[in-house]
Amino acid sequence: MKDNINQLIKPITTTVNSIGHLEIGGCDLVELAKEYKTPLYVIDEATLRGVCKSYREAFSDYEHVKFLYASKALCTSAITKILDDEEFGFDVVSDGELYTVYRTGVDMKKILFNGNNKSVDELKMAIDLEIGRISVDNFLELATLDKIADLKKKKVDILLRITPGIECHTHEYIQTGHLDSKFGFDMMQIDMAVDLIQNQYKNLNLKGLHAHTGSQIFETKVYCDEIEILINELVRIKKKFNIELKEINIGGGLGVRYTIHDNPPSVHDIAASIINSVKTHCEELNYPYPLIYLEPGRSIISTAGTTLYTVGSKKQVPNGRKYVSVDGGMADNPRPSLYQAEYTAQVANKANKDKNEKVTIAGRYCESGDILLNEIKMPKLEAGDILCVYNTGAYNYSMSSNYNRTSKPAMVLVNSGQSDIIVNRETLEDIIRNDVIPSRLR
Repeated sequence: MKDNINQLIKPITTTVNSIGHLEIGGCDLVELAKEYKTPLYVIDEATLRGVCKSYREAFSDYEHVKFLYASKALCTSAITKILDDEEFGFDVVSDGELYTVYRTGVDMKKILFNGNNKSVDELKMAIDLEIGRISVDNFLELATLDKIADLKKKKVDILLRITPGIECHTHEYIQTGHLDSKFGFDMMQIDMAVDLIQNQYKNLNLKGLHAHTGSQIFETKVYCDEIEILINELVRIKKKFNIELKEINIGGGLGVRYTIHDNPPSVHDIAASIINSVKTHCEELNYPYPLIYLEPGRSIISTAGTTLYTVGSKKQVPNGRKYVSVDGGMADNPRPSLYQAEYTAQVANKANKDKNEKVTIAGRYCESGDILLNEIKMPKLEAGDILCVYNTGAYNYSMSSNYNRTSKPAMVLVNSGQSDIIVNRETLEDIIRNDVIPSRLR
């Protein structure tokens, strides 16, 4: 049976033990909360490795494919090490992500640097580390990159990122492929860019095209439409410029199941659509099969992650909602406030109890909009209960902040009954580490 992990709400190792506590990776979540304190990010190694295996198996019928983990979803040294072990490369979008991957010991040829406004220092760093590809987003970057490469006497392999004009049905903030987007060259600018690379920017080697349609995608057709556009462009560029580009990067964006109302296609569903679409269009247009880069992020890490909170105070609004507060919120998970994102939760120490009370889970931060879960059914909650929120591996830690001057949570990796710290909890000293009081104020 094929593993369709991105269609699961909970990690694959989730169970309830004999005393009614939730376990993930063979670890009692209540005990994890006691040992490491809360809020606490928990990553299930088996789920993470399982979804990587699913991607490799799903695309096994197409030999020209490379997987680049979209590091923006969650980038830590341990996560990078696991994904490197699982034969993934990395799509990075900042010097911080690039440095993390580099320090983990990853082969730099497996790296693609993406982003719409890379700094000069970031481009210099990418060239110095001799990464595999830079996805160039605009004309300024083309000129800047060529100049830096010339000074360093190096040739740089690039992709052109384009906006294919496809709108997927997702939140407008995470659509990236439609025409009105900050990312990439418009379709009408491609020829000018190719001409510059051919005739002026002699230090740049154009390898192919890159497009991305968005995130949390629930439609396989989006990928088919994107591939049709990319293959047609490869054919057109060959005819006009006599260049046979051999690579396409189709981005990532596969959705995951945060709640029972979400119905994303599986990894195997999109693989079948992508492979069939590439083969069909290439055969119809007599173009050689390209190397496909795929950039999954959310679908790789999201289901593997959960967040644990400790329940605190309660408030019943007369003739209104019942609020239950926890010791985290929008600083460790800003997605509900940003995107109105919804999640599924369970009480780790009352996993077998009936859900007979409707409550709103509020965060601890000084914002009325700091609501993690709105009007969900829970067992009767008391101070000290441990709340487990599922599917928080992607964009929770990576978007976390020190709002209200609070410390970022710790992160643990669980597997076969063992738990290991992979990100230390910040201390109060960490909070003030970079503060400086000018001498004139002393």
